Amino acid sequence: MMAIVSVLGIGLLLAYANGANDNYKGVATLLGSGTASYRRALLWAAGTTALGSLTALVLARGLLAAFAGKGLVPAEVVADPLFPTAVALAAGLTVLLATRLGFPISTTHALLGGLVGAGLVASPVGINTATLATGFLLPLLTSPIVAVALSGGLYPAVHAGRRWLGVTRETCVCVGDAVVGVIPGAPGHAAALAAVTLPTLTVGESPSCQVRYSGTVVGLSARTMLDVAHYASAGAVSFARGLNDTPKIAALLLVGGVVAPNAALVAVGIVMATGGLISARRVAATMSHGVTDMNPGQGFTANAVTSLLVIGASTLGLPVSTTHVSCGALFGIGTVTRQARWHTIRHILLAWVITLPMAAVLAAVTVAVIHAFA
Repeated sequence: MMAIVSVLGIGLLLAYANGANDNYKGVATLLGSGTASYRRALLWAAGTTALGSLTALVLARGLLAAFAGKGLVPAEVVADPLFPTAVALAAGLTVLLATRLGFPISTTHALLGGLVGAGLVASPVGINTATLATGFLLPLLTSPIVAVALSGGLYPAVHAGRRWLGVTRETCVCVGDAVVGVIPGAPGHAAALAAVTLPTLTVGESPSCQVRYSGTVVGLSARTMLDVAHYASAGAVSFARGLNDTPKIAALLLVGGVVAPNAALVAVGIVMATGGLISARRVAATMSHGVTDMNPGQGFTANAVTSLLVIGASTLGLPVSTTHVSCGALFGIGTVTRQARWHTIRHILLAWVITLPMAAVLAAVTVAVIHAFA
C-alpha cells in the first residue's frame, strides 16, 4: 500500500511540474503580441486547460492506455508499483529542472524517456521497439515539422487576406495604460518612439509599442474581431493541451486499481492548473518574447495551427507534444517574418534533445536503486 501511495504522490508532483512548464504555452501569443497581460492570459490558460482535462474523461482513453506502458513492456511490469513510480519521478524531475531554467520542454518526451529507462531495467524482455517507434517516436518527431510547415505556409495567406479586406496595421505607443501616439504601419520600436512626443516619465514607467489593426470587416471592428479570435485560438490550444496531457499523467496513477480512471483524470487536471498558476512565469517569458516578435495576427495563426494538430492527435490517441507543436508553429511564424530569435531556438532544441535520455537515465537509476535495497 505504501508503494501505491508513493506512486500517487509522485504522479501528482509530475502533474504540478507539467502545469508549471506547459500551461502558459497556449496563451504565450496573447502576452507576446500585447493582446493580454500576464495575469489575464494565465487565468484564461488555467480555465481552458481545466476544461480540456475534463473533456479527457470522454475523448482521450487511447492515451490513458498508451502511457500506462501497455504494449511497451509486459503487463506484469506495468502492474508493479515500482514501474510508474520510476517513470513519474524521472519525468517530474526533468520537467521541474527545465521549468526552473525557463526551457519549454515536452512532458510527453520526459514521460517516454521514463517509460523507456524504467522498462529497460525492470522488464526481463526489455521494451517493444516496434511500439516505441510507431506508437510514440513517429508522431513525436513529425508533429513539430508539420507545425512549422503549416504555420509558415498559412500566415502569408492570412496576411494577404487581411490586406484584401482593407484592414491596415498601426503602431500604438503607450505609457502604462495611456496611448500617447499612433503611427500608421509597423515601423519598429525605435522608429515609433522617435515619431511621437513622450510625456514626462516617472520612475518605473517606460514607453512600449504594440502593433494593432484598424478598419472594419462586415461592419465590425477588425481589431475586436481579431482579439476575440486570438483569445479563442489560445483557449483552443490550452484546451487541447489539457485534453492531450492529462491522460498521459493520469495513467501513472492507475496502478493497483486504487484510483478510478475518472478520479485520476480530475485530480491531475486540478494539480496541473495549480502548477500553472503558481510557477509558470519563467517559461512564459521564453515562449512569449524569447522565440520571435509577433503581432496579434501572427499569434492567432500559430495558435490555430497548434490547436488543430493537438486536438486531432488527441482524439486519435497519438502522443504528440503540445510543446513541440506550439513551439514549431512559432518557429514557422518567426522564419516567415524573419524575426525568429535563433539563439533562443537553438537552446530550446538542445533542451528537447536532452529531455528523453535524461528522463530515461533517471528512471533506470531509480529502478536499479530500489531493486538494490528491496
